[in-house]
Amino acid sequence: MRLSFIDTTIILFYLGGVLALGTILRKYVRSAKDYFLAGRMLPWWAIGMSIVVSDIGAYDFVGASGGAYRFGLVQANFDWIGCIPGMILAAFIFIPYYWRSGIYTIPEYLGRRYNDTVRAMEAVLWGVFMICNLGIFFWTAAVMLKPLMGWSVWTSIILTATVVGVYTVTGGLSAVVMTDVVQLVIMFIGGAALVVLGLWNVGGWSGLVEKVHALGPEYADHFKLLLPVGTKSPYPWTGIILGLTIVLATAYWIGNQAIIQRTLGAKSEWDAKSGMLWAAVLKVFIPVFIVFPGLIALAMYPGLENPDEALPTLVKGLLPPGLMGLVFAAFFAALMSSVDSYLNSASTLWTKDIYQRFIRKNAPDKHYLVVGRVLTIAFVLLAVGFAPVTDKFPGIYVAMQTLLSFFQGPTLAILLLGMLWRRTTQWGALVGLTSGVAIAASLFVMKKGIFICQDPFLYIAWWSFVSSLVITTVVSLLTKPHPLERLHGLVYGLVLKDKTIQKTLSRRAER
Repeated sequence: MRLSFIDTTIILFYLGGVLALGTILRKYVRSAKDYFLAGRMLPWWAIGMSIVVSDIGAYDFVGASGGAYRFGLVQANFDWIGCIPGMILAAFIFIPYYWRSGIYTIPEYLGRRYNDTVRAMEAVLWGVFMICNLGIFFWTAAVMLKPLMGWSVWTSIILTATVVGVYTVTGGLSAVVMTDVVQLVIMFIGGAALVVLGLWNVGGWSGLVEKVHALGPEYADHFKLLLPVGTKSPYPWTGIILGLTIVLATAYWIGNQAIIQRTLGAKSEWDAKSGMLWAAVLKVFIPVFIVFPGLIALAMYPGLENPDEALPTLVKGLLPPGLMGLVFAAFFAALMSSVDSYLNSASTLWTKDIYQRFIRKNAPDKHYLVVGRVLTIAFVLLAVGFAPVTDKFPGIYVAMQTLLSFFQGPTLAILLLGMLWRRTTQWGALVGLTSGVAIAASLFVMKKGIFICQDPFLYIAWWSFVSSLVITTVVSLLTKPHPLERLHGLVYGLVLKDKTIQKTLSRRAER
């Protein structure tokens, strides 16, 4: 299949506009602070829009639609139950502390709260995860482009990596956020067009339900938000509540560098908190655009061999010229917004938490700007190499969530205890983080070349969190606590009001 002239024009106009915007914003990047935190001048509305598109990547469009095709409406929980409570918690409790401390990264906060070893471990974990996640994004592009354009896997991966890499390397966080604003608008328009036309073709919501239920008794639960324990789906209600809502989602929204970095670049604490709350409002509409197409594809094209091809099949068979280009642009918007966010955040992590902290501490600011750009290019190349590994997982969405479940539980445990309990010690956090990751990793196996969980990944996230929580608490009670003055501004209830003291402690932590 080939796109029509008008579709191609829409896509090229979109890609050209994004590249132009990223290039224009390059002139505002004069320092490492500009590159990594947009000079701390971001407004709340741009932060909120950027957070949503950073979270909703192309793998959501493809993977969530494929998940809905397989398992039904329960897939929407990853955005409704799984996101909004965690976003509210982050806005009112964690983000104010992050913003006041003047940090660049979450590992930097953990380094101040605990020690440099915890900081380095967390930076390495997130850096490796982001490389793998970028590879998943690139593979998602290949899955989408193959049935629509007939391009090879490597052509799709290299094209996507090149386009996004150019404006991320040049413009930094300001380019990322401002292009995200444009991309959110395109995502909403393209997603709405696909859903409206799809529902029209299947006879509305009632027609959709009727057609899916007519496929057989195995589809009886496809419109239930909570599924019973013992279901064939990997999303039973216990896993959704314990593994997703309490652990994975909360850890994601309070500890994901790609998300939190936008609030760290806010021009005020109010903008930081409001940006996250605005993102929560926008999040309510996301399942309509990424989950409903999977259900519509099931009604129109049952029996697909690969459910992850539900969205490209629907786009290919349903949309007329013009609309196809618009939805295709929305897909690229989702892909590029996530890739640019993770690229910028990964380079921030390894520049600030590894290179500057352990390799060259007192270099000129311009030096760190160059290092950040070089690392961005390196991450693109590593992610391209990892992309084919995505095929070793049973589905794109499962691949993403599986990688998160390795360390999100232990990370959440040491963040919660570190901010809410002043008795938590550096040794408790170090042992808790290491043990939790080891426990999570031990629950994964590879059979016949495919990575699978011995338990659903939601349960793995829950048990790694609980074990890390217990281990951190026990070890903390057995080791010497930090002096109280070191914890000011880092623990809930110990807020720094004296800016002179805050600056002194920040300089001490940087040394």
